Amino acid sequence: MTEHGFSADQIDTSRPHPARMYDYYLGGRDNYEVDREAADQVIKDVPEILPAARSNRAFLRRAVKSVVESGIRQIIDIGTGIPTSPNTHEVAQEAAPGVRVAYVDNDPIVASHAGARLTGTSNTTFALADARKPEAILEHAAIRDLIDFDEPVALLLVALLHFVKDEEDPRRIVTTLTEALPAGSHLVLSHGTADFHPEGFPTAVKVYRGATATLNPRPHADILALFDGFELLEPGLVQVPLWRPDGPPLPADELARTGFFYGGVGRKN
Repeated sequence: MTEHGFSADQIDTSRPHPARMYDYYLGGRDNYEVDREAADQVIKDVPEILPAARSNRAFLRRAVKSVVESGIRQIIDIGTGIPTSPNTHEVAQEAAPGVRVAYVDNDPIVASHAGARLTGTSNTTFALADARKPEAILEHAAIRDLIDFDEPVALLLVALLHFVKDEEDPRRIVTTLTEALPAGSHLVLSHGTADFHPEGFPTAVKVYRGATATLNPRPHADILALFDGFELLEPGLVQVPLWRPDGPPLPADELARTGFFYGGVGRKN
Protein backbone atom coordinates (compact mmCIF):
# COMPACT_ATOMS: atom_id res chain seq x y z
CA MET A 1 0.00 0.00 0.00
CA THR A 2 1.12 3.57 -0.62
CA GLU A 3 0.75 6.09 2.18
CA HIS A 4 -2.41 7.27 0.43
CA GLY A 5 -4.00 3.84 0.63
CA PHE A 6 -3.45 2.47 -2.86
CA SER A 7 -2.03 -0.95 -3.58
CA ALA A 8 -0.19 -1.61 -6.83
CA ASP A 9 -3.16 -3.34 -8.43
CA GLN A 10 -5.35 -0.30 -7.77
CA ILE A 11 -3.16 1.95 -9.92
CA ASP A 12 -4.35 1.90 -13.54
CA THR A 13 -1.39 1.33 -15.85
CA SER A 14 -3.52 -0.09 -18.66
CA ARG A 15 -4.26 3.35 -20.11
CA PRO A 16 -1.99 6.36 -20.56
CA HIS A 17 -2.40 9.15 -18.02
CA PRO A 18 -1.87 12.82 -19.00
CA ALA A 19 0.29 13.50 -15.92
CA ARG A 20 2.63 10.65 -16.76
CA MET A 21 2.71 11.60 -20.45
CA TYR A 22 3.60 15.17 -19.45
CA ASP A 23 6.37 13.78 -17.25
CA TYR A 24 7.71 11.97 -20.32
CA TYR A 25 7.56 15.17 -22.42
CA LEU A 26 9.65 16.88 -19.73
CA GLY A 27 12.23 14.09 -19.78
CA GLY A 28 11.07 12.43 -16.56
CA ARG A 29 11.17 8.73 -15.74
CA ASP A 30 8.03 8.33 -13.65
CA ASN A 31 5.91 6.87 -16.43
CA TYR A 32 4.95 3.50 -17.86
CA GLU A 33 5.31 1.90 -21.28
CA VAL A 34 1.68 2.69 -22.08
CA ASP A 35 2.35 6.39 -21.35
CA ARG A 36 5.53 6.44 -23.43
CA GLU A 37 3.86 4.75 -26.40
CA ALA A 38 1.00 7.26 -26.36
CA ALA A 39 3.34 10.22 -25.89
CA ASP A 40 5.56 9.05 -28.74
CA GLN A 41 2.54 9.04 -31.06
CA VAL A 42 1.87 12.67 -30.13
CA ILE A 43 5.55 13.63 -30.50
CA LYS A 44 5.76 11.99 -33.93
CA ASP A 45 2.83 14.10 -35.16
CA VAL A 46 3.61 17.27 -33.19
CA PRO A 47 7.30 17.30 -32.23
CA GLU A 48 6.94 20.85 -30.94
CA ILE A 49 5.05 19.46 -27.94
CA LEU A 50 8.42 18.95 -26.24
CA PRO A 51 9.56 22.60 -26.20
CA ALA A 52 5.94 23.64 -25.59
CA ALA A 53 5.77 21.51 -22.44
CA ARG A 54 9.05 22.98 -21.21
CA SER A 55 7.78 26.50 -21.93
CA ASN A 56 4.64 25.80 -19.93
CA ARG A 57 6.68 24.53 -17.00
CA ALA A 58 8.87 27.64 -17.16
CA PHE A 59 5.71 29.78 -17.09
CA LEU A 60 4.65 28.07 -13.88
CA ARG A 61 7.99 28.91 -12.26
CA ARG A 62 7.88 32.57 -13.30
CA ALA A 63 4.24 32.95 -12.25
CA VAL A 64 4.82 31.37 -8.83
CA LYS A 65 7.81 33.63 -8.19
CA SER A 66 5.77 36.65 -9.27
CA VAL A 67 2.79 35.99 -6.98
CA VAL A 68 5.03 35.25 -4.01
CA GLU A 69 7.00 38.44 -4.59
CA SER A 70 3.65 40.29 -4.60
CA GLY A 71 2.97 39.03 -1.07
CA ILE A 72 1.16 35.69 -1.50
CA ARG A 73 2.14 33.21 1.22
CA GLN A 74 -0.12 30.22 0.44
CA ILE A 75 -0.72 28.30 -2.76
CA ILE A 76 -3.08 25.57 -3.94
CA ASP A 77 -1.61 23.76 -6.96
CA ILE A 78 -4.32 21.62 -8.59
CA GLY A 79 -3.29 19.07 -11.18
CA THR A 80 0.30 19.26 -10.07
CA GLY A 81 1.31 16.13 -11.95
CA ILE A 82 4.45 14.06 -11.46
CA PRO A 83 6.94 16.03 -9.33
CA THR A 84 9.52 17.77 -11.53
CA SER A 85 12.11 19.89 -9.74
CA PRO A 86 11.99 22.74 -9.14
CA ASN A 87 8.47 22.13 -7.89
CA THR A 88 6.02 24.82 -6.85
CA HIS A 89 7.04 24.82 -3.18
CA GLU A 90 10.73 24.97 -4.08
CA VAL A 91 10.23 28.05 -6.25
CA ALA A 92 7.89 29.68 -3.73
CA GLN A 93 9.99 29.01 -0.64
CA GLU A 94 13.14 30.20 -2.35
CA ALA A 95 11.39 33.52 -2.94
CA ALA A 96 9.93 33.64 0.59
CA PRO A 97 10.66 30.93 3.17
CA GLY A 98 7.53 29.69 4.90
CA VAL A 99 5.14 29.83 1.94
CA ARG A 100 2.52 27.10 2.39
CA VAL A 101 1.78 24.90 -0.63
CA ALA A 102 -1.05 22.39 -0.97
CA TYR A 103 -0.77 20.04 -3.94
CA VAL A 104 -3.79 18.33 -5.49
CA ASP A 105 -3.91 15.58 -8.13
CA ASN A 106 -6.22 12.69 -8.99
CA ASP A 107 -3.48 10.24 -10.04
CA PRO A 108 -2.44 7.67 -7.41
CA ILE A 109 1.01 7.59 -9.05
CA VAL A 110 1.43 11.26 -8.17
CA ALA A 111 0.22 10.50 -4.66
CA SER A 112 2.82 7.77 -4.31
CA HIS A 113 5.59 10.27 -5.09
CA ALA A 114 4.16 13.12 -3.03
CA GLY A 115 5.56 12.01 0.31
CA ALA A 116 9.11 11.76 -0.97
CA ARG A 117 9.25 14.79 -3.23
CA LEU A 118 6.44 17.21 -2.44
CA THR A 119 5.60 16.91 1.24
CA GLY A 120 8.97 16.05 2.73
CA THR A 121 9.47 19.65 3.86
CA SER A 122 7.45 21.80 6.23
CA ASN A 123 4.48 23.84 5.03
CA THR A 124 3.50 21.43 2.25
CA THR A 125 0.72 18.89 1.90
CA PHE A 126 -0.94 16.71 -0.73
CA ALA A 127 -4.59 15.90 -1.39
CA LEU A 128 -5.68 13.08 -3.67
CA ALA A 129 -8.74 14.65 -5.31
CA ASP A 130 -10.29 15.39 -8.70
CA ALA A 131 -10.56 18.92 -10.13
CA ARG A 132 -13.96 17.99 -11.54
CA LYS A 133 -15.21 17.89 -7.95
CA PRO A 134 -14.05 21.30 -6.70
CA GLU A 135 -16.26 21.26 -3.61
CA ALA A 136 -14.46 18.16 -2.38
CA ILE A 137 -11.10 19.87 -2.85
CA LEU A 138 -12.20 22.87 -0.80
CA GLU A 139 -13.41 20.61 2.01
CA HIS A 140 -10.48 18.19 1.95
CA ALA A 141 -8.86 17.89 5.38
CA ALA A 142 -5.34 18.32 3.99
CA ILE A 143 -6.34 21.60 2.36
CA ARG A 144 -8.25 22.90 5.37
CA ASP A 145 -5.40 22.03 7.73
CA LEU A 146 -2.84 24.05 5.77
CA ILE A 147 -4.67 26.82 3.92
CA ASP A 148 -6.29 29.80 5.66
CA PHE A 149 -9.13 30.95 3.43
CA ASP A 150 -9.31 34.25 5.27
CA GLU A 151 -5.95 35.20 3.73
CA PRO A 152 -5.07 35.58 0.02
CA VAL A 153 -4.30 32.37 -1.85
CA ALA A 154 -2.70 31.71 -5.22
CA LEU A 155 -4.71 29.07 -7.08
CA LEU A 156 -2.71 27.24 -9.76
CA LEU A 157 -4.57 25.55 -12.63
CA VAL A 158 -1.62 25.00 -14.95
CA ALA A 159 -2.09 22.78 -18.04
CA LEU A 160 -5.13 21.21 -16.40
CA LEU A 161 -8.45 22.45 -17.74
CA HIS A 162 -7.88 21.29 -21.32
CA PHE A 163 -8.37 17.81 -19.87
CA VAL A 164 -11.87 18.80 -18.75
CA LYS A 165 -14.68 18.29 -21.27
CA ASP A 166 -17.16 21.05 -22.09
CA GLU A 167 -19.95 19.02 -20.50
CA GLU A 168 -17.90 18.84 -17.28
CA ASP A 169 -18.08 22.65 -17.23
CA PRO A 170 -14.56 23.99 -16.67
CA ARG A 171 -15.95 27.46 -16.00
CA ARG A 172 -18.04 26.17 -13.09
CA ILE A 173 -14.98 24.43 -11.68
CA VAL A 174 -12.98 27.66 -11.70
CA THR A 175 -15.85 29.71 -10.30
CA THR A 176 -16.49 27.26 -7.46
CA LEU A 177 -12.82 27.35 -6.48
CA THR A 178 -12.30 31.09 -6.83
CA GLU A 179 -15.49 32.08 -5.01
CA ALA A 180 -13.91 30.53 -1.89
CA LEU A 181 -10.88 32.81 -2.15
CA PRO A 182 -10.69 36.26 -0.51
CA ALA A 183 -9.78 39.53 -2.22
CA GLY A 184 -6.10 39.76 -3.07
CA SER A 185 -5.96 36.12 -4.17
CA HIS A 186 -4.42 35.22 -7.51
CA LEU A 187 -5.38 32.80 -10.28
CA VAL A 188 -2.48 31.29 -12.25
CA LEU A 189 -3.81 29.45 -15.28
CA SER A 190 -2.49 27.97 -18.51
CA HIS A 191 -4.53 26.12 -21.10
CA GLY A 192 -3.94 24.31 -24.37
CA THR A 193 -5.10 25.93 -27.60
CA ALA A 194 -5.19 25.19 -31.32
CA ASP A 195 -5.39 28.90 -32.22
CA PHE A 196 -1.98 28.77 -33.89
CA HIS A 197 -2.58 25.43 -35.59
CA PRO A 198 -5.72 25.71 -37.75
CA GLU A 199 -5.50 22.04 -38.66
CA GLY A 200 -5.86 21.23 -34.98
CA PHE A 201 -4.16 18.25 -33.38
CA PRO A 202 -6.12 15.26 -34.72
CA THR A 203 -3.53 12.66 -33.74
CA ALA A 204 -3.05 14.10 -30.26
CA VAL A 205 -6.80 14.35 -29.68
CA LYS A 206 -7.23 10.75 -30.83
CA VAL A 207 -4.40 9.53 -28.56
CA TYR A 208 -5.86 11.26 -25.53
CA ARG A 209 -9.27 9.71 -26.21
CA GLY A 210 -7.67 6.45 -25.14
CA ALA A 211 -6.13 8.02 -22.03
CA THR A 212 -7.71 8.62 -18.64
CA ALA A 213 -8.63 12.16 -19.74
CA THR A 214 -9.43 13.60 -23.17
CA LEU A 215 -7.72 16.61 -24.76
CA ASN A 216 -9.92 19.68 -25.28
CA PRO A 217 -7.97 22.67 -26.64
CA ARG A 218 -9.89 25.96 -26.52
CA PRO A 219 -9.64 29.39 -28.19
CA HIS A 220 -8.38 32.53 -26.50
CA ALA A 221 -11.86 33.93 -25.79
CA ASP A 222 -12.98 30.79 -23.94
CA ILE A 223 -9.82 30.72 -21.83
CA LEU A 224 -10.06 34.45 -21.09
CA ALA A 225 -13.58 33.89 -19.73
CA LEU A 226 -12.11 31.66 -17.02
CA PHE A 227 -10.58 34.80 -15.48
CA ASP A 228 -13.97 36.44 -14.85
CA GLY A 229 -13.81 38.27 -11.52
CA PHE A 230 -10.05 38.68 -11.74
CA GLU A 231 -7.95 41.58 -13.00
CA LEU A 232 -5.36 40.22 -15.41
CA LEU A 233 -1.84 41.28 -14.62
CA GLU A 234 0.42 42.48 -17.43
CA PRO A 235 0.94 41.25 -20.11
CA GLY A 236 -2.51 39.62 -19.96
CA LEU A 237 -3.46 36.23 -21.37
CA VAL A 238 -0.67 35.44 -23.83
CA GLN A 239 1.31 32.52 -25.21
CA VAL A 240 3.27 31.27 -22.22
CA PRO A 241 6.76 32.19 -23.51
CA LEU A 242 5.54 35.81 -23.67
CA TRP A 243 4.46 35.99 -20.02
CA ARG A 244 7.23 38.01 -18.35
CA PRO A 245 10.07 36.10 -20.03
CA ASP A 246 13.47 35.87 -18.36
CA GLY A 247 15.28 36.44 -21.65
CA PRO A 248 14.66 37.73 -25.17
CA PRO A 249 11.35 36.73 -26.77
CA LEU A 250 11.20 33.81 -29.17
CA PRO A 251 11.23 34.56 -32.90
CA ALA A 252 7.72 34.79 -34.34
CA ASP A 253 7.98 31.58 -36.36
CA GLU A 254 9.20 29.55 -33.38
CA LEU A 255 6.56 31.11 -31.16
CA ALA A 256 3.85 30.06 -33.60
CA ARG A 257 5.13 26.48 -33.78
CA THR A 258 5.27 26.06 -30.00
CA GLY A 259 2.15 28.10 -29.26
CA PHE A 260 0.19 25.31 -27.62
CA PHE A 261 -0.55 27.11 -24.34
CA TYR A 262 -2.00 30.43 -23.29
CA GLY A 263 -1.10 31.55 -19.79
CA GLY A 264 -2.01 34.39 -17.48
CA VAL A 265 -2.21 35.54 -13.88
CA GLY A 266 -5.15 37.42 -12.44
CA ARG A 267 -5.77 39.20 -9.12
CA LYS A 268 -9.12 39.09 -7.32
CA ASN A 269 -10.28 42.54 -6.23
